[in-house]
Amino acid sequence: MALPAVTMYATGWCPYCARARALLDRRGIAWTEIDVESEPAKRAEMIARSGRRTVPQIWIGETHVGGSDDLHELERRGELDRLLGR
Repeated sequence: MALPAVTMYATGWCPYCARARALLDRRGIAWTEIDVESEPAKRAEMIARSGRRTVPQIWIGETHVGGSDDLHELERRGELDRLLGR
């Protein structure tokens, strides 16, 4: 069974985005980044999907995880693997 796609709306300079990237990389989780600065229409898409204006905004499959703190909390509680189908 294929793992759900992980998508993160982010900017290159955001420290919270860097924290989320580091966690995903450390865990060996493949992810796709959408740079909302180089693609301004994607920021509007992110806001429409999440209802939030801040980055990062992270999805696992169709589940909106939230931001970096939310991602780290899922990891701390041991729930990240469940969402990933691992």
